[in-house]
Amino acid sequence: MKSFFIFLTLIFPFASFAEDTMQKNANEISKHYAALPNLYQLDTVSKETISDKITRQYVMGSQSMLVKWTLKKGAVVPLHFHPNEQVTWITKGSVQVLSQGKKFIVKAGGVLIIPPNVPHEFLALEDTIDIDFFTPAREDWLNNTATYIQSDQKKPA
Repeated sequence: MKSFFIFLTLIFPFASFAEDTMQKNANEISKHYAALPNLYQLDTVSKETISDKITRQYVMGSQSMLVKWTLKKGAVVPLHFHPNEQVTWITKGSVQVLSQGKKFIVKAGGVLIIPPNVPHEFLALEDTIDIDFFTPAREDWLNNTATYIQSDQKKPA
């Protein structure tokens, strides 16, 4: 029992020191970087209608973008490429992705990572929810220069 008390006596000062150190580090970090995390409810973000079969919603940080695509069966995202790395996570449904002569079938739960500048196109094999993460953020969407896909609201009449 005596050894247990000796053990506690040795450990408690370190635990206290660790907590003090963490607080000091947190204070030091906040002095250098004052930005705060942003919390979003993706389902409340406005939906952009791309076509009668495609809608998208997105949020972005300073260096990345998260996109929720809602694709109806038969929806096509035409062949395109971009300088962004793309991580595609299918959470519902399935898609066929064509890239450089290869066909990938991505089903719910599947993740496909598309390196920068790699041509690819999507076909929704069924009603699908596709969550994409891009880094850096898609500047071509923000400045409306992505000619392969435009929302119905932005298409020329």
